[in-house]
Amino acid sequence: MRKISFSTSIAAPKEKVWRVMLEDPTYRQWTSVFHEGSYAVTDWTVGSKALFLIPEGDGMVSRIAAHRPNEFLSIEHLGTVKKGVEDTTSKEAKDWAGVHENYTIKEVNGVSTVTVEMDTSDEFLKFFEGTWPKALNKLKEISERNAAASSEVRKNAI
Repeated sequence: MRKISFSTSIAAPKEKVWRVMLEDPTYRQWTSVFHEGSYAVTDWTVGSKALFLIPEGDGMVSRIAAHRPNEFLSIEHLGTVKKGVEDTTSKEAKDWAGVHENYTIKEVNGVSTVTVEMDTSDEFLKFFEGTWPKALNKLKEISERNAAASSEVRKNAI
């Protein structure tokens, strides 16, 4: 396994970016880059189970290792899901066991920097190198669009 890292700057407050990153409708939008229809089944609380799935019922079974709202999220992958069945014992599942995916957000002067670090094998390196920048760009687009819309609503209310 090797650690890879990607980041982007987003012209929106970190609270806005955090909501876009984790709330179901927008989570589905930015993660569609990995697979159309991707979604998460979790409450995002520390220690809770998290399923990261595609419509066909395949994906990852994980646990939320750390969650400091608007700052840091760590996901520990435990295994795979195939056609809705969780697997933590096969070789493929064990290859993912203990892999972490970490999200850090820092804000300076209304600009949030999102950094994603994760462990990956050489087998998936090219996939992640191609998709993470696109996913973060989509997260940026959604967050900035939502931030601009919120700003416009506040101006009109005054």
